[in-house]
Amino acid sequence: MPEQFAPQSVLVTGGAGFIGSNFIHSFISRNPGCRVVNLDILTYAGNLENLKGVEENPDYRFVRGDIGDAGLVSRLLAEFRIDAVVHFAAESHVDRSITGPEIFVRTNVLGTQVLLEESRRHWQAGVVPAFRFLQVSTDEVYGSLGDTGFFTEETPLAANSPYSASKAGADLLVRAYYETFGMPTLNTRCSNNYGPYHFPEKLIPLMISNIIGRRPLPVYGDGLNVRDWLHVKDHSIAIETVLKGGKPGQVFNIGGNNEWKNIDIVNLVCDLLDGKLGRQPGENRKLITFVKDRPGHDRRYAIDASKMRRELGWEPSYTFEKGIAETIDWYLANQEWVEHVTSGGYREYYEKQYGER
Repeated sequence: MPEQFAPQSVLVTGGAGFIGSNFIHSFISRNPGCRVVNLDILTYAGNLENLKGVEENPDYRFVRGDIGDAGLVSRLLAEFRIDAVVHFAAESHVDRSITGPEIFVRTNVLGTQVLLEESRRHWQAGVVPAFRFLQVSTDEVYGSLGDTGFFTEETPLAANSPYSASKAGADLLVRAYYETFGMPTLNTRCSNNYGPYHFPEKLIPLMISNIIGRRPLPVYGDGLNVRDWLHVKDHSIAIETVLKGGKPGQVFNIGGNNEWKNIDIVNLVCDLLDGKLGRQPGENRKLITFVKDRPGHDRRYAIDASKMRRELGWEPSYTFEKGIAETIDWYLANQEWVEHVTSGGYREYYEKQYGER
């Protein structure tokens, strides 16, 4: 195993979002004494309710702000003597990128460049003895696969949506800062995540929410698009593993070895919720409604995560059967959270608490 990097003060961007908040819960529980500073602008997908349980932890600090604010980023890096940046902050919903690409470029590309540049200045100043910058990205930067094959770390980037193009642009900037300046960067690319705190516009939480409310279940096209599903808790540990053990300048694919067609996922969730909600077998499947496919909808993603296993000893621990059952139970037990995020009421509170962004 490679020599371990031991961070003492980590800046997590976008830590109030789905994957970022799960990472913070995981990282704080596994690394007592390591400071975690959460920088998040609190867009519609950022919710501090995701972080209940860590808010009072003395190792945790929340700062509302924009990764594109160079002065703020510089101040936080210096004030907290940050020795690792874990960068989640991004606009991430493909459908939204199709109707409004500009914010995706502004946040995902330009915001990442600001974060990289201020991190470079901080690292070159020698304030901390060691430093890492980890970019959390997506398998969508690779484009679409046919019926066979897998994305590897050497697969050329071939983004097909404004979202994936903006993430690919950020990934290339991260690579450039390593190649040009020698800055110790790392890049992870993951498959589709699922689990608690997932905003209900994404497939699995949307299906759960709509089934509970007996609303139509929209499925794009013929429903045969294939995705590899990864539990967010497995992903959180994988990111920590790369941060501590990954060789700077490297890309690591993180996948769940778990391919499912979209329609099969929807049918499974329907059937599981038939039992949990006391409905007749097959009742929820009647809610499925096939809708016009979205533009540029990639047919299949599948990740080869063997590099993670070979070099860092990581592999997923969740089976999909266990993970999806736990996820459904979490949403059933946290309907108040679902109501808050879908109503948007929590955002009014944040505006009063932190001011207009």
